[in-house]
Amino acid sequence: MKKFISTVRNIFKIEELRRRIIYTILLLVVFRLGSFIILPGIDTERLDVIGNLGNFGKLGGYLDIFLGGAFSKAAIFALGIMPYISASIIIQLLTVAVPDFQKMQREGDSGQKKITQYTRYLTIAITMAQSFAYLTQTINKDAVMVDYSFFIGSSMILLTTGTIFTMWLGERITERGVGNGISMLIMIGIISRLPASLIQEAASKSGGLILIFVIELVILFFVVMAVVMLTQAVRKVPVQYAKQVAGRKATAQQGNRQYIPLKVNAAGVMPIIFAQSLMFLPALIPSIPGVSGSDIGLWIAQNFSDYTSIAYNVLFAILIILFTYFYTAIQVDPKRIAEDIKRNNGFIPGVKPGAQTSEFIDMILSRITLPGSIFLAFVAIFPAIAVRFQVTSEFAQFYGGTSLLIMVGVILDTLQQINSYLLMQRYEGLMKSGKVKGRSKNIAVA
Repeated sequence: MKKFISTVRNIFKIEELRRRIIYTILLLVVFRLGSFIILPGIDTERLDVIGNLGNFGKLGGYLDIFLGGAFSKAAIFALGIMPYISASIIIQLLTVAVPDFQKMQREGDSGQKKITQYTRYLTIAITMAQSFAYLTQTINKDAVMVDYSFFIGSSMILLTTGTIFTMWLGERITERGVGNGISMLIMIGIISRLPASLIQEAASKSGGLILIFVIELVILFFVVMAVVMLTQAVRKVPVQYAKQVAGRKATAQQGNRQYIPLKVNAAGVMPIIFAQSLMFLPALIPSIPGVSGSDIGLWIAQNFSDYTSIAYNVLFAILIILFTYFYTAIQVDPKRIAEDIKRNNGFIPGVKPGAQTSEFIDMILSRITLPGSIFLAFVAIFPAIAVRFQVTSEFAQFYGGTSLLIMVGVILDTLQQINSYLLMQRYEGLMKSGKVKGRSKNIAVA
């Protein structure tokens, strides 16, 4: 404990780091305040956003977790940063499929600025469409106290402005604060639900069941540790660089072997997000003419409207495994890595440079992705398992899924950034080793 207090003191001794932390906290407070400012013209006592979604009520509840309650309150940040994330995913997929976007990506800083600009334009278009759907489909008319057409027009402008302002907050945190701003905004929305969920869970286990609540907390601790291991796990591929001669001097680091860190979970949280977006489609099948009222329609309606059912979770897990392979293939290009190694006069011991190196890396990537995808699927369905064991649905969301993966990833990245400031000033880092496990400076350029 004394060591931890000393480390915190060291953090605030560094002027730049102290300024960045305070700046980040202030912007996060502004973001949270915006989640409580209700759209003008709404009677909050008659408002029932989640209830108006009908079969899609779970989707609304799912979004509400990431938006810190702003979605259900019809706040000016009701859509939050989600349209920007959707636009970023679309642009990222376009950089793989469209040659023009691939060219921009290879142009360096100038190309990245163009991609960022296109992402912002697409964010505005998505926000306008989503805000119209949100206002017309979730806000009941009897809760609107002004002219309905005026309310729709003005609220669309406010929601779009709120999303743009949220996007600006995230960019400012990334630039002048600590950590990735967009991820920080999502994380703070998730964490804001934790105290109320803990209190609700403790209240449900009052009396003689308090021991069960303690056991739940212990299990949650080990689940978090397992997710940290999944997030940080890497397979180190050794790379040897040949001796280079500049003039009469050998500049090579002969005998100094570097490595390429291939992450076990290179896809991150994206497979769960993709799979979750598709899991709402089966609920639409019973409404198809000819299927509604039939035995198969009733079975689908019964099983896929309940996220704790076996059928739902089996399909969910399969989709996550498939999307993990898909997104890993997008994120990691073995051919490009092999070309970069060859260009830098490097080679993997026992493997010929070029095509064989690409095949070798692809083989390793395929092998480590399988256990990583299975573990990721298990993490995603663990909240449903927790609900089966009488954990409240709100608290169960912290046992896995997108919420826990985002929180762990953001916290680890922020700790790494703080560690770098401490080590530059020759202070001991937050971790015993002075660095976050699974990360190292001795990484080959790939």
